Amino acid sequence: MTRPPILAPISTRILDSHQHFWRIGGPGQAWPDADWPLLYRDFLPDDLRASTQGLDMAGTILVQSQPDDRDTDWMLDLVADDPLVLGVVGWVALEAGNAPARIARLATQPKFVGLRPMLQSIEESDWILDDALSPAIGAMIDHGLRFDALIQPRHLPVIARLAERWPDLPIVIDHGAKPLAADLILDPWRAEMAALARYANIWCKLSGLRTEQAQGQAADALAPYVAHILSCFGDRVMWGSDWPVLLHMGDSYGDWIDDALRLAGDLDADGRARLFEGAARAFYGLEGAA
Repeated sequence: MTRPPILAPISTRILDSHQHFWRIGGPGQAWPDADWPLLYRDFLPDDLRASTQGLDMAGTILVQSQPDDRDTDWMLDLVADDPLVLGVVGWVALEAGNAPARIARLATQPKFVGLRPMLQSIEESDWILDDALSPAIGAMIDHGLRFDALIQPRHLPVIARLAERWPDLPIVIDHGAKPLAADLILDPWRAEMAALARYANIWCKLSGLRTEQAQGQAADALAPYVAHILSCFGDRVMWGSDWPVLLHMGDSYGDWIDDALRLAGDLDADGRARLFEGAARAFYGLEGAA
């Protein structure tokens, strides 16, 4: 597939709001498996450095990929002294009785910035609204943590109710809520995303959209999705690579930067800086991080 040229050189400073590390057979690691051949190997900090060589990297946010306490502890140990990773979004069993205590312990880690329950894998779309989770969510707010919403379009009305119930909880929608891009379906995703954007505590990541497409589908088919996200959320949109998952589509780290620059349209310098660095810095409370 021939890729179209980018509209501007990659000269933007980048704070990647969404990337992953894993070690095959490591603590709590279950995905990816051999059914994902391009992903079924270790991806560690030196691999990320190799993939971003030549880019002006302000840093990254490391996001959990396994629903397991051991994985969260492993990530925090792995990057404790790594200047490239500015924040870690981990996992906690929010329904567990010890969840508030676990959250309090994690919050003492300097790089711990948030939690991501893997809502996409939970059959009950409204699970996050269960009253049994209230102590854990309250603990997140008490400790200044952020909520990464790994969701599908079926969850969008639920996240609106979550934002209403917990207006002090900063929420970011991962991967644009994974719209049905492979089939070019926009509705009702379009209206429900616009409704979510009315809540000041909800932000959105411009990440993970390529892997919602079909193999061989051109990135430019994402244009209406990207335009709608930017139109709705404005300066609450942050760019994320979703590396190394994006490798599943045969893309490199730089390919998604190119695509996002082109699909975002005519951003001025301030708009580009906000999308690629400022929004993630603001959402995750990293304004003072070097």
